[in-house]
Amino acid sequence: MARHYLPRVVDLELDELMPQLPAIALEGPKAVGKTETARRRAKIIHQLDEPGQRAIVEADPTRALGGTPPLLIDEWQRVPAVWDAVRRAVDAGSPPSQFLLTGSASPPNAPTHSGAGRIVTVRMRPLSLAERGLESATVSLRSLLAGGRPDVSGRTGIELEDYVDEIVRSGLPGLRSYRGRALLAQLDGYLSRIIDTDFEEQGLQVRRPQTLRRWIAAYAAATATTASFETIRDAATGGQGDKPSRSATQPWRDVLERLWILDPVAPWLPTQNHLNRLAQIPKHHLADPALAAAMLGIDATALLKGVETGPRIPRAGLLLGRLFESLVTLSLRVYAQAAETELRHLRLHGGSQEVDLIIERSDRRVIAAEVKLGRTVVDDDVRHLLWLREKLGADLVDAVVINTGPEAYRRKDGIAVIPAVLLGP
Repeated sequence: MARHYLPRVVDLELDELMPQLPAIALEGPKAVGKTETARRRAKIIHQLDEPGQRAIVEADPTRALGGTPPLLIDEWQRVPAVWDAVRRAVDAGSPPSQFLLTGSASPPNAPTHSGAGRIVTVRMRPLSLAERGLESATVSLRSLLAGGRPDVSGRTGIELEDYVDEIVRSGLPGLRSYRGRALLAQLDGYLSRIIDTDFEEQGLQVRRPQTLRRWIAAYAAATATTASFETIRDAATGGQGDKPSRSATQPWRDVLERLWILDPVAPWLPTQNHLNRLAQIPKHHLADPALAAAMLGIDATALLKGVETGPRIPRAGLLLGRLFESLVTLSLRVYAQAAETELRHLRLHGGSQEVDLIIERSDRRVIAAEVKLGRTVVDDDVRHLLWLREKLGADLVDAVVINTGPEAYRRKDGIAVIPAVLLGP
């Protein structure tokens, strides 16, 4: 029986790109839906995670290039030579819609993007809120990016408990049918495979897997913060002995980024001298807030009770608030990519002023967004947005607060208030 396919925002990108480009690579973490999205467009599929097919392609990488297009080369990183074979085929004049490549890791020690200009990469992330079908979005990020402070409206019955359920339920499509203990077992298995199998496939032997697991848990506890990696390393061991060295943790980070499990938000650095003392520290996020919750061993009931668990990381507010921000960040990244914009964050040294998320257009003008775990928005919640409006002037296209409330509207000061579930691409 065919599995139900959840339409993805990236489908619209592929609709636009494939008629013009000969080769596209879909990249993202395991189980994010790359293969299913690409399979629906392919005529022939080469599955390089299947040993028989992989052996044939290892012997002759060009065997993956024959047949009626579009051709899907799934898990191409298992035979890195395929990338160069596709690149050479494009150089030789392949027509549009010829190749789709999917990969859940970048091969170690390989110039995987040497196909720049020939093989266009498209990132896939877990399901955004709009893709999960909880509610019909009534506010488009594209409309906000167009400027003019458009009207925002819409009502929703989605409540805090529903958002918490989405945090722990995961945006990985294959896990959406699981609940409770079965879901926890699936998430734990997902993380265990990364530590026990994927690291070795990336060429890094983990001698102390429990230490690595504690480090990932500490990173999860630092979700939506700018904690230093020294702070994360200390938190992984409770500030006591048996601390992993910096030379040990750096390769861990490199592998987790190649697997697209770490997904930090880079700092925003405007080209014009609008602001002084900007901090250049990334904001930490795992690919899916459900992975963070699983690493911390916390469920929806505990989150709603305000339970704090896991390694101690200095942070303002509840863990639930940080995980909600991570859920919103995941969604906004999907929408921002579709709109050909970049997602960043803003923080001054010392944290005197910060804005949770900055969406930057190609002309460097921006939308500023604060994320609030709450139904109502008061003046104190928008003070950083008003400060940034004063600093940027016309370069601030719009400013919004994304919350868990029932209604989308504009405040008298022009700040838009949008329930997270009502915002879409």
